[in-house]
Amino acid sequence: MTNNKRVVVGMSGGVDSSVAALLLKQQGYDVVGLFMKNWEDDDTDEYCSSRQDLIDAASVADIIGIPLEAVNFSTEYKERVFSQFLAEYKAGRTPNPDVLCNAEIKFKAFLDHAISLGAQNIATGHYAQVREANGLFQLLKAEDGTKDQSYFLYRLNQAQLANTLFPIGHLYKRDVRKIARDHGLPNSAKKDSTGICFIGERPFREFLNRYLPHEPGEIQTPNGAVVGQHIGLMYYTIGQRQGLGIGGTRDGDGEPWFVADKNMMRNTLVVVQGHDHPLLFNPRLSAADLTWVSEQEPHCNWVYAAKIRYRQSDAPCLITHLGGDRCDIEFAQPQWAVTPGQSVVVYESKVCLGGGIILG
Repeated sequence: MTNNKRVVVGMSGGVDSSVAALLLKQQGYDVVGLFMKNWEDDDTDEYCSSRQDLIDAASVADIIGIPLEAVNFSTEYKERVFSQFLAEYKAGRTPNPDVLCNAEIKFKAFLDHAISLGAQNIATGHYAQVREANGLFQLLKAEDGTKDQSYFLYRLNQAQLANTLFPIGHLYKRDVRKIARDHGLPNSAKKDSTGICFIGERPFREFLNRYLPHEPGEIQTPNGAVVGQHIGLMYYTIGQRQGLGIGGTRDGDGEPWFVADKNMMRNTLVVVQGHDHPLLFNPRLSAADLTWVSEQEPHCNWVYAAKIRYRQSDAPCLITHLGGDRCDIEFAQPQWAVTPGQSVVVYESKVCLGGGIILG
């Protein structure tokens, strides 16, 4: 089977994007692989795997029989993603750079470059699906619910989705690895990458300290009792348990401490004891910087589902207010550790409607 349509596939060196390229080649597309380098600073083998990833991508491209181009988007990444990442941490929030990277780099700078190469479509190894309905493109969850990545893609617009293919969105991870093994791909058993792409395996606090000044302060309970010292509010996130440097209370209560709030004005970290402390739960949130996939706003007081973090089951909710660039969402059950800076993503069944950045 032959297909004159050219597709440029973002190849990371991982098994998912490799199988995406393989499947498109089998379907007869004119496939070109593109390896994106998004980070230059301190790019060493000790912490960053980009050199090995490029080697893996090149090996796969050779086996599949497609050309591979390497392109450097590090300038665009620094301007569009990393600067926003630092601004959010400086403001005391906890951003999700993967969401911004997808919208600004993988489906914008990458898409523009692919079109310059004569491509009609781009493709990635994301676990998600696209469907056209009534003249609109919908972003759908992947078939493999344990790997679904629609949460990270909610900022994609109609123009981006119209030109995007997700070749493995209908497959389960185990099937993707089997396809890779059956076709002799050298990365069939390669571990999935985790963490923030530009930090790699390096210690997070050490990395952030290079770019932002830190100001130590007090760790307090909700009633103002001082229980320790923090090293800078930017290093902590709501719900965090590890790395607080405080033990049990003076009266011997050994319940673990969790971050419940960050008071930027007073430079204090507020902590509570016990995973189920009431201050860690919130039945509602506000969000801003809204984007809706269909470019049409959802309905208020209509039962939807939402996620406030990637690894979370859908939580039934209502959008109680929606106006301009802000919405209020109320959940059927209080949500644990609602974190400013993270994304809330709204779904109607398998359809990802869009979402925004959590204010609190």
